[in-house]
Amino acid sequence: MTTPPTDSISRRQFLATAATTLGAAATLGVAPWLVAEAQTADTPRTTADKPTSALRRRLGPFEVFPIGLGVQWHPGHNSQAVADLYSSSTSRQEGIALIRRAVELGVTLFDTAEVYGPFLSEELLGEALQGGLRDRVVVSTKFGFDIDPVTGQRRGNLNSRPEHIRQVVEAQLRRLRTDRIDLLYQHRVDPNVPIEDVAGTIKELVQQGKVLHYGLSEPGPQTIRRAYKEYPVAVIENEYSMLYRGPETQILPLCEELGIGFVPWSPLGMGFLTGTISATSRFEKQDFRASVPRFAPDTLPANMALVELVKTWATRKHITPAQLALAWLTAQKPWIVPIPGTTNMAHLEENVAAASITFSASELKELNAAIAAIPIQGARLPPAVLSATGVEAAPKQ
Repeated sequence: MTTPPTDSISRRQFLATAATTLGAAATLGVAPWLVAEAQTADTPRTTADKPTSALRRRLGPFEVFPIGLGVQWHPGHNSQAVADLYSSSTSRQEGIALIRRAVELGVTLFDTAEVYGPFLSEELLGEALQGGLRDRVVVSTKFGFDIDPVTGQRRGNLNSRPEHIRQVVEAQLRRLRTDRIDLLYQHRVDPNVPIEDVAGTIKELVQQGKVLHYGLSEPGPQTIRRAYKEYPVAVIENEYSMLYRGPETQILPLCEELGIGFVPWSPLGMGFLTGTISATSRFEKQDFRASVPRFAPDTLPANMALVELVKTWATRKHITPAQLALAWLTAQKPWIVPIPGTTNMAHLEENVAAASITFSASELKELNAAIAAIPIQGARLPPAVLSATGVEAAPKQ
């Protein structure tokens, strides 16, 4: 847990002082939390208290439980219902109970965004973490879409203008019922706004104590370098799983070089790696997977070879397919923390249990080779969504 301020210094004054130290470290060309670690190796580097489980790992400046929770819910069929993107649903109160159960199980990283709802997921997460739970966890959320702050309606595509970022953060703090956002992501790179302007704005918010660290989601590699030069990037969040290994070519090596943590979204391949999808599965129109090319009727059967591999290895390890997929991710690098989402309490407990699963070096080598030998057909996202990934920000004039 980050050392609390003394009674004579306000929390935000303390955080502003810390931000100055971080900024100075950035001029050295290395992640400031790595400098801090070298100076005080026994000082914890997160805003979260120790979970009930002793399992923890490094995620940029944080130390967190190896498995996080994605809170990506939208309004359901009635005022008390919430649903995810894959035709699963629950009630508001059951969703809140699920978040609180995750904290009990030791989960410390909770990921959400302004656009999830919009606003609903942040509101539920904020409500769930009341009663003393907020200071035990790391809360991450995202900005970047052009959303009406009153109605929640999408007004266009992207918006990362500095004045918009400031407005969004104030609203997020209210919805999350907190005085700071531990990790604030740019949800997608805005090609019309220099990343230096985005990072500079977040640096100001850090100095004000409203944000502790920031990250980027699905950015182009040069944008990461430019952002880091302006103010150190803490975490990158990209799609990554056995089903999509794209980050391995450029993004993961760059994270390793700069000391940036990595959070895989859709770590279970949109449910594909849980073993619950068959070659004949078809998805309803409201299910996001209905528009994803790799789940189309003409490509899905060919991709089932990966599911069979996962099932075989799960049997071999005496675990579930979902646990195998999550454990595989955490085995790739010690600074990777996947964030599976769910509306189901049993699935939550199953996912969390994956944190204790390990692979021997020979097992991991064998499994990686087997995965690499299976070609996946179909794009990972619909064309319009895919076009917003890997984008490089506008040059700074």
